[in-house]
Amino acid sequence: MFKLSKKTIFLEISIFLTSFLLTSCATVPKGVEPLEVYPKVSSPVLRQDVFHVVSPGETLWRISKMYDVDMQEIMRVNNIKNPTTLEMGQRLIIPQAAPLRPVIPLYKTDKWKYVIIHHSATDTGNGLSLFDLHMKRGFQGTGYHFVIDNGTEGKLDGQIEATPRWIKQRDGAHCRASGMNYKGIGVCLVGNFSKEKVSSKQLESLVYLVNILRRYYHIPLRNILGHGQVTGARTECPGKNFPWKEFYAALLKEERKK
Repeated sequence: MFKLSKKTIFLEISIFLTSFLLTSCATVPKGVEPLEVYPKVSSPVLRQDVFHVVSPGETLWRISKMYDVDMQEIMRVNNIKNPTTLEMGQRLIIPQAAPLRPVIPLYKTDKWKYVIIHHSATDTGNGLSLFDLHMKRGFQGTGYHFVIDNGTEGKLDGQIEATPRWIKQRDGAHCRASGMNYKGIGVCLVGNFSKEKVSSKQLESLVYLVNILRRYYHIPLRNILGHGQVTGARTECPGKNFPWKEFYAALLKEERKK
């Protein structure tokens, strides 16, 4: 999906246009102006028409950045008159899309002190299916702040999805132990890592995401934890097969390239 070497990644930061952030259950917290971080599209790239299913929290503006396609062109092709009418689960044609890239919104706040890693404990899933599942459990939407897909249910292996809970900067609903819902960013990898392994693309995306978050929010490495490592938590999450040594080594390797 993308490479993590600093030689090939150039992070662009741009300001959200708040008029485009009223769709798919996403609202910008009042007084908080987020930054969008994403790898620059290398030129030339193979472009092709693709289908995109709108996930919770996504907007036309963000989708246009994900595929490096002008938002007005997406609206024209899909006969969309009003960008605020986008709905979760809506199927869009993205004309001449570049390879999908992650778009990570960052907010100016001192709230976040930890990153807590989870697995979905399911074989398949994505941001939309987890949203529906958690709604049924009474969580008021996805309990996690980010979801990293495993290539099932129409999403790419390693695709990063920011949930409405992150877009709205709401407390988590992913780890009650030690008050982590109030100070920990919840990141869920789709899969059951008590019986299978994390894919290489998921791990690559996790390293990419966590390093962006910990640099921006000044989160020390010791505060990057699995759900089961949190004091008071009684769970195997994110699974006995989660590659902790490889993960921490990759975090430090990318940090040295900074």
